[in-house]
Amino acid sequence: MTKLFLLLIGICFTISGFAIFIGNIFYVPENWPQPVYDFSKNPLTYEKVELGRALFYDPLLSKGNSISCNSCHSQFTAFAHVDHALSHGIDNLIGTRNAPALMNLAWQKSFMWDGAINHLDMQPLAPIANEKEMASNIDSVVKKLQRTKLYPTLFLKAFGDSIITGEHTLKAISQFMLTLISNNSKYDSVMRKQATFTQQEKKGYKLFKINCSGCHLEPLFTNQQFENNGLYVDATLNDIGRMKITLAPNDSLKFKVPSLRNIEFSYPYMHDGRFKKLSDVLNHYTSGIYQSKTLSKKLETPILLSSNDKVDIISFLLTLTDRNFLFKTDYSFPKELLLKQ
Repeated sequence: MTKLFLLLIGICFTISGFAIFIGNIFYVPENWPQPVYDFSKNPLTYEKVELGRALFYDPLLSKGNSISCNSCHSQFTAFAHVDHALSHGIDNLIGTRNAPALMNLAWQKSFMWDGAINHLDMQPLAPIANEKEMASNIDSVVKKLQRTKLYPTLFLKAFGDSIITGEHTLKAISQFMLTLISNNSKYDSVMRKQATFTQQEKKGYKLFKINCSGCHLEPLFTNQQFENNGLYVDATLNDIGRMKITLAPNDSLKFKVPSLRNIEFSYPYMHDGRFKKLSDVLNHYTSGIYQSKTLSKKLETPILLSSNDKVDIISFLLTLTDRNFLFKTDYSFPKELLLKQ
């Protein structure tokens, strides 16, 4: 059974039921923590979510109308970016970090690899304004949207006003991203006692809980913290991580712990996309840890894994793939809207 959060017309209440989308917009899976996002300040409605979906896929948000949010966050790769180690923006400009996967965002308090954004409603401002990403600004975006035939009508349906504002634009995008919930992997089926692990997956799960769960805490598979996971500093990027935001020396080389859900499809891995394979990641943790003053205490004790252990862990990690999430039409390109512009 699953708790359904019906956030319609500004009303929030809970009932018991199955996790099925039939007119419902958002749900909290059973045994998951409560979301940290404050829905009372941005009540979900179908019209706002659909507006946000259109905006997410529309290149109007960028300078020259060349790229969209989806350009770096593809549904088929868990809303991550697998073509390049680092994000690519307008004019094929190369960014400084890998574009992270987007899922289960209602449970996150901070965003970006360094936590530079502390509210989901504000998160789109960062890529929109970044000169190496969308190279635009919210005022320019609003003016372009206002000149279209499509968006004044969509904003009227969503917010009761055809006058487009930056606040409503950001809140609509946020609403769509809030619906990106991934909880239908094989792992989830096993937890619901609807399936069973193979012997190899079971061994991998046991090893995972011993060696990995300190940072990748179930059921979200992240502890939502910032950790120094022992990566050598890239001499070109010279990325100091969280310290860039806080200026605190004890935050040096710390990056946000990503969720491992759908990890099979969200490669390359780490903040700079340096690892292409899960085997590369495991090899790093067993033999590639760079010792520094801010290294996570969870990594101070060496991780010892045989080659067979690593294969077993990867076998378990593959059970975190949620194909329903990767191909759900509610999250896909809204051709019924955007192709009519």
